Amino acid sequence: MRDVVFREDEVTVAIMDGRIAAMMATRPGWIDHLYVDPRFQGRGLGGALIQHARHGAHGAGGLQLWTFQANAGARRFYARHGFAEVAFTDGGGNEERRPDVKLAWAP
Repeated sequence: MRDVVFREDEVTVAIMDGRIAAMMATRPGWIDHLYVDPRFQGRGLGGALIQHARHGAHGAGGLQLWTFQANAGARRFYARHGFAEVAFTDGGGNEERRPDVKLAWAP
């Protein structure tokens, strides 16, 4: 994270109860990471971060991201926020070698 994400992406955090509850890393047109601490899920933090990305400089022309095909919760979350599944892979191009799905949102 320190050597790649924090150097190459814009990182936004949500603080609740004095701790980092969620984080999102973006670059032009992409959400590279979106994570909500399980203790803070269901409070609208992920949706607020998506809105932040859409209205920021990185989301003006739309946003794309990857998630794992097996992550049904993430896929439902992104669908609720207007993302469409546009490509599927066998995982050969990601570090984990797990099948993934590319999602896209257009303004």
